[in-house]
Amino acid sequence: MNKRLNILLVDDDLKNAMLLKRFLEAENYGVTYANNGRVGWELYSSEKPDLILLDINMPEMNGFELAALIREHDKRTIIFFLTDRTEKADRLKGFSLKGNDYIPKPFYPEELIAKIEERFNDDTIADERIYQLGNTLFNVSQSSLTYNNETTAISVRQAEILDILAANSNHIVNRDTILESVWGDASYSNSLALNVQITYLRRHITDPLLTIISIKKRGYILQINPA
Repeated sequence: MNKRLNILLVDDDLKNAMLLKRFLEAENYGVTYANNGRVGWELYSSEKPDLILLDINMPEMNGFELAALIREHDKRTIIFFLTDRTEKADRLKGFSLKGNDYIPKPFYPEELIAKIEERFNDDTIADERIYQLGNTLFNVSQSSLTYNNETTAISVRQAEILDILAANSNHIVNRDTILESVWGDASYSNSLALNVQITYLRRHITDPLLTIISIKKRGYILQINPA
């Protein structure tokens, strides 16, 4: 792999979690460990891992609750459920929460490695999408804007909106196109949410060469002015 993969392992079974952590580290993965869902959320928020390995039965916040919380903010980070809960209803719930895989315990560590390598092939790992917008670098993968050597984090949802605008810079993007791509439908409540996110994006963009222009009843333009 071209980039070291950072993994967040969330499991209250300390003994088995440490065995798995050592195995993954021996395969050159970076591993951060949390023993419950609450700590898992804190580490997810600070570490921004590439992959989350998530047990379900845990104190304070279970794996389903943590996955749901993550998916409110982040549709991209890969989540594998690792669990001894193998009932059909549990598997369906895991996938309804946009889990990317559901691996029953016990499993062979080599099986997990094969699934990770399949998911994160070299092309996927290397695919760090960056736009040069005026004098600003927009890193889609990291949801960040860099201008004058200062990097500003934006939300995943804001990055999704800006990604669409940047791909069509200096052209009108219809509101419904953004709403359906980012929220899944063009409802009134989502339309209001889009207005709010555009306001936040305008505050985050400090490059004078960049302007998000509203076109009444149509949509938005990310205008990039010449230097």
